[in-house]
Amino acid sequence: MKAVTDRPIRWGVLATGGIAASFTEDLLGVEGAEVVAVASRAEGPARAFADRFGIPRAYGTWQELAADRDVDVVYVATPHAYHHRAATLLLEGGRSVLCEKPFTLNAGQTADLVATARTHDLFLMEAMWTYLDPTIRRITALVADGAIGEVQSVHADFGFTAAHDPTHRLWDPALGGGALLDLGVYPVSFAQLLLGEPESVHAWAKLSPEGVDANTGIVLGHANGATALLACSLTAQSGQRATVQGSAGRIEIDRDFFHPDGFVLHRDGREPEEYRAAPRVGHGYGLEAAEVGRCLRDGLTESPLVPLDGSLAVMRTLDAVRDRIGVRYPGE
Repeated sequence: MKAVTDRPIRWGVLATGGIAASFTEDLLGVEGAEVVAVASRAEGPARAFADRFGIPRAYGTWQELAADRDVDVVYVATPHAYHHRAATLLLEGGRSVLCEKPFTLNAGQTADLVATARTHDLFLMEAMWTYLDPTIRRITALVADGAIGEVQSVHADFGFTAAHDPTHRLWDPALGGGALLDLGVYPVSFAQLLLGEPESVHAWAKLSPEGVDANTGIVLGHANGATALLACSLTAQSGQRATVQGSAGRIEIDRDFFHPDGFVLHRDGREPEEYRAAPRVGHGYGLEAAEVGRCLRDGLTESPLVPLDGSLAVMRTLDAVRDRIGVRYPGE
């Protein structure tokens, strides 16, 4: 892949919903980046989005964006069920891709995307901002340095109450609905960042009438004896906390563990140490855009901070959870 070194990184945005708008707001403030095109499945929403953010080109089809040779990389912000199709179209058109989490509906689709990106020598990354968050990186560095000894257990939960509406994407199997893919991907990704891919997966869930998971508990077991106790829910407002327990201490994140404002380090025999994050810029999505830009300028086809094999490992775990709780999506 040829490095982009002599000009700004030219971005396209695929989809025009709330997450696309938030990402674009942040992207406009990233040094060395410019948004040059947006696409939707109809020209009207694409044009309205382009007018809102001062984007020069608006397309009413995904194919037109994929064919735009003046676009270096595209941010994919569609519902989960369309990630594979959209990202494949873009990669085959010669565009690098930053794809919203979860990467796809299942590990098979993710493996296919990774293979397509590697075949075309293009950059591909899952938009997992947690892995790029400076506070999370500080935590992983402390763990790697042995600040709490050997990690024995990771606890994390992410839940909120969502009104049951079969037409909403959160409850629609055809759109990859359920708590697991929308929320559970965060605690699973956090646990695997610290412990790697598990050896065993156990799970239980309350399913909605549509057949997606509404309230899910997960236990992961690792070869070294470590465990992860995780939860996600569309029916309970959780604390969104995380704890990393080690043989010589623990790390506690009190709120929003996936992009925390700080944490407390407890080392055995010492006073607690509180770490506070620097004020977040925008919504926090600029971290993703900056990492993509850094990689494209270095001629990399994947990020060392959000590696493709790591995203694929998370998808395998999510597949295993769905197998245990009996959730299937149309076409699987």
